Order: sequence, then structure tokens, then C-alpha cells
Amino acid sequence: MLIERFDPEADEALTRAWYALYVAGAPVDQPGGPAMSFGVWGGLKARGWCDEPRENWLARAEAGGEVLGGYSLELPDRENRARANLNLLVDPERRRSGIGNALLRHALARAAELGRRTTTSLILAHTPADRFFRAHAATAELIEARRTLDLRAVPAGHLARLRASAEGPAAGYRLISWEGPTPEEWLDPVAELNEALADAPHGAEEEPQVWDADRVRRVDQLSAGHGLRRHSVAAVAPGTGDLAALTQLSLEEPNPGWGFQELTAVVRAHRGHRLGLLTKVAMLELIAAREPQVERVETWNGEDNAHMVAINETLGFRLTGRVTAWLLRTGPEPASAQETGLRSVVEA
Repeated sequence: MLIERFDPEADEALTRAWYALYVAGAPVDQPGGPAMSFGVWGGLKARGWCDEPRENWLARAEAGGEVLGGYSLELPDRENRARANLNLLVDPERRRSGIGNALLRHALARAAELGRRTTTSLILAHTPADRFFRAHAATAELIEARRTLDLRAVPAGHLARLRASAEGPAAGYRLISWEGPTPEEWLDPVAELNEALADAPHGAEEEPQVWDADRVRRVDQLSAGHGLRRHSVAAVAPGTGDLAALTQLSLEEPNPGWGFQELTAVVRAHRGHRLGLLTKVAMLELIAAREPQVERVETWNGEDNAHMVAINETLGFRLTGRVTAWLLRTGPEPASAQETGLRSVVEA
């Protein structure tokens, strides 16, 4: 078996062959939600969310042969430079045959060679990948919960009542919204709101991301390039005109019935005014008006993020799964995977 370095932007046919394995495994790897579109999945393999460096490696039966699996290794370069984020995938029809073990050995060795002391993988509980990482004695660094809101089941008047309950504490704050890229005047404030997530639950060894206007602009460009359409709702503080809170939700054309919750954050100085609830209610009202095809919204939160979990449950989100951030220490490449330039021959 060959494990070869691969550029997903250079060969769309080969990228689609890899994507086909992802789609085939999606019903058991990520039950309860839609598979990512090719645009989003391929874009993440090529550029990720923040355009951080990455490597992609494919396992093939022989040179030019069919794709058996592969892995992506994301290599943060602004923070967390001793960590790598690993996404590993094996053809569901060929699992439990040693391919996953070989790919993992190769990935850990490659991460070590690149100076990364740990790798992390986000895995849905009770799936084959969850059992795989448990068998490799990975450490659970963080547990997140996936919740889904069925918009068709929201009682009439529920959102209006929640809005009314938040408007008193939020008196004086003004709501604004935009679709697509962040307006230039809000780039710096949106960067500040992204950094406000630094006090949200995260791994003990994980460094919060550092944000500036350029990073916000680049993430917006990449998201649009991946095929996502994003809506943003923000609260503007009285008097100062500062951006106090923000929530964002994205949609992709191949999954018209789904909305995907992204950032929700409140600047520390403006907390206590129910702005998180107010902006999320306003977002759901906006989606109902502008994107009536959306039937479900999916969100993720750290299990320890009691405040945001409470808001989501008040809105009607219900638990649909848990995700573990599995952490593995890297080490020297084992004898069974000898590196030879950009190609390795591995015994499966």
C-alpha cells in the first residue's frame, strides 16, 4: 500500500474519489446530519476555514490505484504551533483491515517531523472513528455537544415571547444584520468578538485564536469560496456604537433544509443584557423570512458552556450527539513506515 502526498486543488477527479469515501461513510460516521457538499469538503481539504497550512495524504493500493483512504493534517501557524488537527478517513468497505492503523502511524510520524507534539481529532461519539481512537488510547481533551433545532416544531409565538423577555435587559441596544462578507466598518469589531470566545471551554493545551481584520476578511472569502452563504446578526451598543454581540449562521445550496450555526459571542463588557438570546432569536426570525426552505439548524457547544447551552435549550435545540476532541501524542516514525520524500510504502 502506498501513502502519497496529494494536492486536492491539483486533481479534482482524485479529490472526488476521496470525497466519495466520505459520502459513503457519512451515515455511520456522522448520523443525524447531512454530509458536507463537495464544495465545502474539498475547500476544507485545500484551505480549511482560516487558510492555515495543511497536508493531505492518500492511501492507494498501488501507484495510480484506487483510493483506500487518506488523512488531512492541519498545521496552525499563528497559534497552537505545537499542535496539528487530524482528520482521518478510510473507505467504509475496507475498515478493520489495517489501513486506518497505517494512516494513523504515518500521520503521527509526519506531525512529529513537523514539530507538532500532539494531534487532535473531532469525532462523534459511538461511531467507528470513536472506537478507533479509544483503541489507540487517545485522551479526551474536550467534549462538545451537538444540538439540532427543528424549526417546524417551534410553537407559534415562542420566538416573539423570547424576544420580549430579552428586550428589557437589552434596552438601548440596536440590532443590525448583513448577508455575506463582513462590511469593512465592522471587520475590527468582528475580530474582537471572535477573540471574546477565548474564555469559552477549550482544551487545556489549546491556545485561543488571535484575530484581526485580515483574518476575518480571509475567513469570509474562504467560506464564500467553499459555497457557504452566511447571515450575520449583531447588537450595537448605545452611545458608543460599538459592536457588542454577534451571531452567524451559514447555509450551503446542496443542503437547503439545513442551517449551520457558527459564531455566537458577546463582548465581556456587554454581558448580562441577554444579548446572546436576543441576537439568536433575531437570527431565527431572519432565517424564517429570508430562507424559508431551512427546516433545521445545527449547533455545537462545549458541554461546560452552561450559559450558551441554556440559551440553545430555551430556543428549542435538542441534543443529537456528542463530539470528543481526541488528543494523541506524536512520536518518531515507526519502522513499518519509512519516509521516502513525499511517498511512503506502508505495510497495512
